[in-house]
Amino acid sequence: MAGIYAMDPTIQSLLGTRTFEEQFDIKEFVSSVSENLIAQSNQESGPFDPRPFIRNFEAAVDQLLAIRKDIQKKTEMLEQSVKKAEKEYSEKMVDLNSGFESVGRSFNSMESKITEVGRSAIRIGEQLESVHVSRQRAQAAYDLFDHYNQLSRGDTSSLEALKKEGKNREGTRQVAIILRRLIVVAKEVDVPGADVTREHIDKYCEKFEKDMLKLFDRYYRKGDPKMMARCAQTLLEFNGGSSCVQMYVNQHDFFISENRVQQPDDGSPLWQSLGDPYAPAPKKEPGLSAMFSQIRATVDQEAQIIQAVFPNPPIVMQVFLQRVFAQVIQQYLETVLQKASSISNLAFLRMLSVSHVQTAALVEDLKQHDLSATVMRSMTTIAQADPLAVGGMVATGTAGPFGPMLDTAMEELFVSHTEGTKYLERESKSLGEMYLNLLLRFTKYHEKASKSKTSNLYGRLVNQLATAAATSTTNSAPGSTRAQAAAAFMKFSGINAQVENEGENPIKEEDGMPSVEVAERMLKWHAEAIGRCVEMGPASEVPKNALALLRVLAEALGRSYIEVAIETAQTRLETRDTKLEPELSGLGIIRSADLICHLWQQYTNIALLPLASSSVTMRREMSIFNSQTISRVEGAANTLMQKIIDAVLAYLAFQLSKQKKNDFKPRNDDASFARVNTEPCIACCEMLDKFRDTAKENISGKNLEYLLNEIGTSFHNQLLEHLRKFSVNATGGLMLAKDLKSYQDTISSYGIPALDERYEFLRQLGNVFLVPAQTLKSYVTESYLGRIDAQLLRPYLAQRSDWNEFERGYDGEEPAAGTAEVSGRGLRERLGVSGRLAAVVRELDNLRTGDESGAGSRRNSAAVGTSSSMGFGGIDGRYNT
Repeated sequence: MAGIYAMDPTIQSLLGTRTFEEQFDIKEFVSSVSENLIAQSNQESGPFDPRPFIRNFEAAVDQLLAIRKDIQKKTEMLEQSVKKAEKEYSEKMVDLNSGFESVGRSFNSMESKITEVGRSAIRIGEQLESVHVSRQRAQAAYDLFDHYNQLSRGDTSSLEALKKEGKNREGTRQVAIILRRLIVVAKEVDVPGADVTREHIDKYCEKFEKDMLKLFDRYYRKGDPKMMARCAQTLLEFNGGSSCVQMYVNQHDFFISENRVQQPDDGSPLWQSLGDPYAPAPKKEPGLSAMFSQIRATVDQEAQIIQAVFPNPPIVMQVFLQRVFAQVIQQYLETVLQKASSISNLAFLRMLSVSHVQTAALVEDLKQHDLSATVMRSMTTIAQADPLAVGGMVATGTAGPFGPMLDTAMEELFVSHTEGTKYLERESKSLGEMYLNLLLRFTKYHEKASKSKTSNLYGRLVNQLATAAATSTTNSAPGSTRAQAAAAFMKFSGINAQVENEGENPIKEEDGMPSVEVAERMLKWHAEAIGRCVEMGPASEVPKNALALLRVLAEALGRSYIEVAIETAQTRLETRDTKLEPELSGLGIIRSADLICHLWQQYTNIALLPLASSSVTMRREMSIFNSQTISRVEGAANTLMQKIIDAVLAYLAFQLSKQKKNDFKPRNDDASFARVNTEPCIACCEMLDKFRDTAKENISGKNLEYLLNEIGTSFHNQLLEHLRKFSVNATGGLMLAKDLKSYQDTISSYGIPALDERYEFLRQLGNVFLVPAQTLKSYVTESYLGRIDAQLLRPYLAQRSDWNEFERGYDGEEPAAGTAEVSGRGLRERLGVSGRLAAVVRELDNLRTGDESGAGSRRNSAAVGTSSSMGFGGIDGRYNT
């Protein structure tokens, strides 16, 4: 078959192994194998002949099968070769591993031997070092005993010779060490002649120290820090260097210079306003600022010198700064505080606070000069070189923490003024003095108004200050501190002048009215005092101090200011004749009390309560105390409000009591109709208008609504009772209708819907005196009054002058003779009037007709009580500020 149908050479080339070594695609391979056959088939005509394709693919498959067999044989041969190579590799790795293990064991053995040799060498070295130290100590002890024997004979030649040996005065340092040891030995030796030797040693040591201090002073004046450092190091190793440090500090120019600030400037504007409570608190004291600037500059310079000269810089710096605080700062502070104290307590407290703030800023700046990180140049080198050095060293002191040292030094400056309750008592006293001065005219006004002796806090303070001032001025000998302070305060605050010039500047009405501006001033002073407490006191004491000062504020602002004004207003209302028009100035006091309480509450919540956040107990106590104080003021305001209401109602009742018997039963004359309203109506409306205007000026919101509603409701009840007292004829019904219309118009200006309904009912009730007798029953049953029990209306119907004539007909019985005729006549005929009176009656008839037609639209409203004791839409509430 192969010979008959030979394979196409192109296809033969595709059947090599190279075709399958690279990327192989079966579709491309099949397409390449059949490509020529497809071209031939397309060229031939006739049906498709698959045989060439079959033969071609069969030959290709046979060729591929042969190739696969060859590849499989090669693969098997290669696998056998790989197995053989892997076996040989494994055998070689085993041999190499055995060799490495043998080498490792050899190295471990060698390392063990080396370690053993090193340990032996260390033991030998330690033994040699111990022997060497022992030898040195023995040699040093021998030399020490030799010097001791020489000094026992008064011979110092060996020490003098040693001082001159060595470079850089190394011999002097050796002598210092030997002398320090000799002092220790002389104290321990107790043999005959030891006292003489001790005296010789002490004399020589004293001479040595003086010589070194002179030398240090000489180099200090020359400004040679290198030689100063050598002297300081020698003295440090001799006796700890304390004498050297003291000489350096004592002779420092800063402590002996006359150019340093030592006294406050009396001409500074600060001293003119320091004790003025109306002036802002100062931020700085000029003299203190200048002195602190000098201290900062001096410390900046001295920090470098101390580091370069002294082997123990932290100790020297602390000694220097302690001297600065104890001598320089404290002296100046005492001077300015004493000067401020002579002005007033406020001046003293302000100066104390300013000094504290500036000193705290100075301390924070000085903390940057902490030299504790500096490596202390001590006797370590000598100790290593000399085995007796450690045993004979003198304790030189250890520098404590730098920051706490400065804090302690600052605390000691102010502790005499802040210890215990001294500071808090002075703050409380200062607030009391300022509040006294501020409220003096207010207090005197209310004392005069109430005609009583001084009984409140400010009266007591006035008496105490006046007595103390008199004691201070009358005694030639120095008076008590309290008397002097009182005299100074009264002189500054002008209390003497106010007392003496009271006749020239009389107390006015405005002086007795509480003012928001005064309250703001009191809160501002209190906030300043609280700020000083936070600045001066420890954080743990701030809540307690804030509560104590809050009590002072509550006593002044609450009890002695707001409550005093309220009590005076109450007293005036209680003692004022009810026949006179009541004073409504109490509403202005209530308004001021309301604003002040809101301001006080905001101040407490924002400024005081956060200070007590660290103490839950104090915060709760402060909140309870503040709430109780506010509640007490609110209770007083509520009482005053009720007394104002009672006074207004009493005045209205008195005006109604002036109603004449014939006001609503006049004669039929033109003079009666010429009047628009009766005199009691005019007086009551004027009072209601005035009360409305005053209330709206001073009260707002629900409080205003309650207040107006209370007056309107109570006056409505008074009018209901009032209508039952007077007999009304047809002519008087016109006057009554006018009065009721005036009452209704006045109350409608209050803007209270419930009151409008009440007074509309009252006007409808007044119309029963106008309607004819024959339509009275239908008017009562079908109009606005139809919702009222008929028995409740009978007392008012009985006040009609013609009630006896048609009462039986009204109840459904036969009327008396002539009654029907009288009741059948119209209002105009019944009155028997003409002209001007007839015109008025016509207008009233039209008004009445309109009222009757409008009454039907209100029949679905709530039922109205007519009893004088019945509440009508009243607000049962309490006035709340």
